[in-house]
Amino acid sequence: MNLRRAGGPPLVIGHRGAAARAPENTLASLQAAVAARADLVEFDVGPDLVLAHSRHERPADLVPLDDALAYLASAGVGVHLDAKETGYEEELVAALRRHGLATRAVVSTAFGASTRRLAALAPDVPRAIGYPHDRYRVSRFRWPGGLTRAAAGSLRLAMPRRLPLLLRQSRANVLSLHHTLCSPAAVAVSHRVGAPVLVWTVNDPASVARLAGFGVDAIVSDDPEMARETLGTLHHP
Repeated sequence: MNLRRAGGPPLVIGHRGAAARAPENTLASLQAAVAARADLVEFDVGPDLVLAHSRHERPADLVPLDDALAYLASAGVGVHLDAKETGYEEELVAALRRHGLATRAVVSTAFGASTRRLAALAPDVPRAIGYPHDRYRVSRFRWPGGLTRAAAGSLRLAMPRRLPLLLRQSRANVLSLHHTLCSPAAVAVSHRVGAPVLVWTVNDPASVARLAGFGVDAIVSDDPEMARETLGTLHHP
């Protein structure tokens, strides 16, 4: 899958399906994202191979990974699979290949060990390193609170210097960046080293327009219909 937009409008990725429209990581949410014409549909998956953000945040109606992939394969959309832990990379790749989705999928994770393993297992499948990880204590707070604004501001200034090392050490070839840390400089540096930029989680029209202006390659949103409609009002070169 070629995620690089090269001046065109960003792709729209439905976050946890379309979490603003239906309970996240459920079949109903995946269906809502498809109905909104998202280019890719993102969901979380744990080592038990069911859709869930964590062991403690599981939807009432658990969806097995195979069921989710079968549905999205039949719907003809791209898949953005977010691995929440490490150690089951081989199973994820096997599932993508089993459903014929390896050529229209991206796998993201916050763990460099996972992206390095994915690089060895499936160099043909785009692999995204997510930033920040909870260990930086930034994503634990509700955005954009006062404390988080200060932390995000410092990290945003540092991102262009950190990105080449982050991508090189993780062997990731895609950057998945929280929207508060994104800047034109970070996008330019990431593109310079060949990595498309996915920015998350963007849930208002003003932010969609601003980030599109930065040149990001994909916008991850709980409301993919809003994101698509907003992008449709913008002028793209």
